[in-house]
This record gives sequence, C-alpha cells and structure tokens, in this order.
Amino acid sequence: MAPSYDHPGEQAAKDPIRLLAIRENPLSIDEVFAAVGDDAAGGTALFVGTVRNHDAGADVDTLGYSCHPTAEAEMRRIAEKVIGDYPVRALAAVHRVGDLEVGDLAVVVAVSCPHRGEAFEACRKLIDDLKHEAPIWKHQKFSDGTEEWVGAG
Repeated sequence: MAPSYDHPGEQAAKDPIRLLAIRENPLSIDEVFAAVGDDAAGGTALFVGTVRNHDAGADVDTLGYSCHPTAEAEMRRIAEKVIGDYPVRALAAVHRVGDLEVGDLAVVVAVSCPHRGEAFEACRKLIDDLKHEAPIWKHQKFSDGTEEWVGAG
C-alpha cells in the first residue's frame, strides 16, 4: 500500500508540546519518554545529556547550571520553531539547573513524529537549538583548580 500523507496521524498534532521545564531536582528519562507517547507516532527520538568527566582536555570535577528568568519562554519559542518545521506529534524537554556531579542528567529531550526520520531530525534540531539559543549557562570546575563559563558569551 502506498503511503498516504493526508491521514490526520501524518500531520503535526494541534498541541504537541507536552512538557517543558527547568528543574533543580534530578531529571527522569521515563517522565520525558512517557510525555511524548502518541498513538499516531511511528518514531520517537530521545536525547539524554549527561555531565561528563572531561572537557577540552581537562578533567571536570563538578559543574553548575544557571539560567535567565526567560529560559522557559525561550525553550517554548525553540520548541514551537521545531514544531513548525516537522510533523511533531509530541515534544518534551527538561533541563537541570543547580550543582551537578559527573554522571548526572543535565538535559532530556524527546520528540515523536509519524516516522523515525522526522523524529530523529526534529530531536536533533531541538537539542541543538536549545544548546545554542536558550539562556542556560554552564559553570565548569576543573581538577586543576581552574573554572570556565560555557554558553554565557
């Protein structure tokens, strides 16, 4: 049977933003994945960003995230842009703020679409744009005593 793109399930949902948040408490992959469940979605892509133990050749001990008061509104603007470019059935994004340790979840995003390719592309666009455009900053502390702000420039 040839694909038919006029079926309602092939289109973006009317209100696909299911979860957007900035949180001080630990993030849940299960919560984000559950938020993007949709019977018309054939593909769901999920990205989990974790605190790694190194950056640019230096050992990272800890880091902290902070954000501007408009960060959630900017997350919504970015999400709406992704929804405008892809047939998103459901979308969720949560970002952590506060002090984190190596291995902690820093960000979890997920997108479900009618097909896997669209889901992969939309999820990548969502995380890339959040990283580059949302006013969320990372303060890294290195083992050698130095520190650095990322995203604040």
